[in-house]
Amino acid sequence: MNRRELLFWLSALGGLGPKALAQVLENPSRLYELPPYGDVTLLYFSDLHGQAFPHYFMEPPNLIPPKPLMGRPGYLTGEAILRYYGVERKTPLAYLLSYLDFVELAKAFGPIGGLSALAALIRKQKAQVEAEGGRVLVLDGGDTWTNSGLSLLTQGEAIVDWQNLVGVDHMVSHWEWTLGRERAEALFKKLKGEHLSYNVVDELFGDPLYPAYRIHQMGRYALAIVGATYPYVKVSHPEEFTEGLSFALDVRRLQEAVDQARAEGADAVVLLSHNGLQLDAALAERVKGIDLILSGHTHDLTPSPWRVGKTWIVAGSAAGKALMRVDLKLTKGGIANLRLRILPVLARHLPGAPDVEVFLEKTLAPHRQHLLEPLAVSESLLYKRDTLYSTWDELVGQAVKALYPEVDLVFSPAVRWGTTILPGQAITRDHLYAYLGFTYPDLYLFWLRGEQIRNTLEDIASNVFTPDPFYQQGGDVSRVFGLRYVLDPDAPVGKRIREVEVGGKPLDPNRRYLAASYGGRLQRVGEAKAGYEPRPIYQVLEEYLRAAGRVRVLPKPNVRVLGRNYRVPEVGS
Repeated sequence: MNRRELLFWLSALGGLGPKALAQVLENPSRLYELPPYGDVTLLYFSDLHGQAFPHYFMEPPNLIPPKPLMGRPGYLTGEAILRYYGVERKTPLAYLLSYLDFVELAKAFGPIGGLSALAALIRKQKAQVEAEGGRVLVLDGGDTWTNSGLSLLTQGEAIVDWQNLVGVDHMVSHWEWTLGRERAEALFKKLKGEHLSYNVVDELFGDPLYPAYRIHQMGRYALAIVGATYPYVKVSHPEEFTEGLSFALDVRRLQEAVDQARAEGADAVVLLSHNGLQLDAALAERVKGIDLILSGHTHDLTPSPWRVGKTWIVAGSAAGKALMRVDLKLTKGGIANLRLRILPVLARHLPGAPDVEVFLEKTLAPHRQHLLEPLAVSESLLYKRDTLYSTWDELVGQAVKALYPEVDLVFSPAVRWGTTILPGQAITRDHLYAYLGFTYPDLYLFWLRGEQIRNTLEDIASNVFTPDPFYQQGGDVSRVFGLRYVLDPDAPVGKRIREVEVGGKPLDPNRRYLAASYGGRLQRVGEAKAGYEPRPIYQVLEEYLRAAGRVRVLPKPNVRVLGRNYRVPEVGS
């Protein structure tokens, strides 16, 4: 990448003065009119999670790393990430990158994302490149079809229809499989683009079920796109969704796919990956011949590429907040240079795509009242993403406890998706689905012994804080309402969790506690509460919100972290 170009772009996006910024927002096309560069342009987004309409999405206040991984991309938040990339506070790029000043910036710049604005931006960029004689591929990093109201009510079909309108060339997958194997396979057939995966194979015979790669001729050079599905689908989700399939991480099979693509004439190889940033960095050190990894799953955003060995890594953000434009200058045997541009999807300042707006209106029509009906108003900031705690999970815990006062503790899954609610904003069912849009949403009540609770917390900590990315098999740390503890992320396995309290009293390893849980499989460990019928968690929360009318959840983390600076965002109003 040309350093002068990078610094220009960062200054244009991240360091505008008030007057210059006002001029840009009056004519936002100035941010997106880019001169041509190289032999091929990749327009890349990831982790859309079905978010069809403009919304707010705050970056995590905390990303707590294992000690050996401290200070590297994927574990930077707040001031640290702004310093790392040289971004000034209270600017458009700071709004995309950091939780700092979030409420203020959300009011200034407006919501992000939405299928209409993202589609228009993709089309405009593609048209600009092709008008100059360039070539373009539209690449989708996965986690696209699920976890929103419109996706849940159409079983993913609305989002596939949008992908076809936009012209997605290739995609990879993860949460798509929670629609169930039969449904996912049917939607992959409906997709006009191509699902690539080196590691979705028949569980019994090991035969690949999708192409591992596709080679595109780009003038004098050939570019291969290799696809990688999230390798821990069966660990993270109920096995019945993917019966007969294997998604295992297989370094040997991936190396063979890269080697075969090169043997068939590929000059450069791009891995379109849903592995997550840390695992992709580890693979870059082990698999030879990958020039660029487009990384999804962990919702990271990289304003400049991360160089690991001979491989560039670019992370594609999440929730539709940005489109990554990666221009490649190819050469025989690889990538000679690249240029990365973050194109923010500032919905208030971008034109929409008229045909997509018509499509969305038609698709939304039978669900409009259901999805957009206000249920309550939030008087405080509700957010989801954080390593250990969020005000959204606090709200869910309060709701479960209010409706089922006999419950001692409430486990919430630490998925990375979920929108953000500003103070004073109405909460709709569409927001509930954006946080709770599981295809397995039932809330279970069951008995666990204190020893089982401690072991569960230790197992989760072992997964999240292992320094080896090959053994990180999930999201963040599950939240537990009604329980407090001390976390030492640097302690040996089995000794990271200390001073556990339930209801203000020390955890009794022999006592039975009534636990509630949803969006996971923890209920299988315990003994179901007699007479209780599981019900979807979003119905539970809706009942609570309707009764409350207004909710105010101030951040009160229930975890004290040793050896790290753990913080919560400011409370905006």
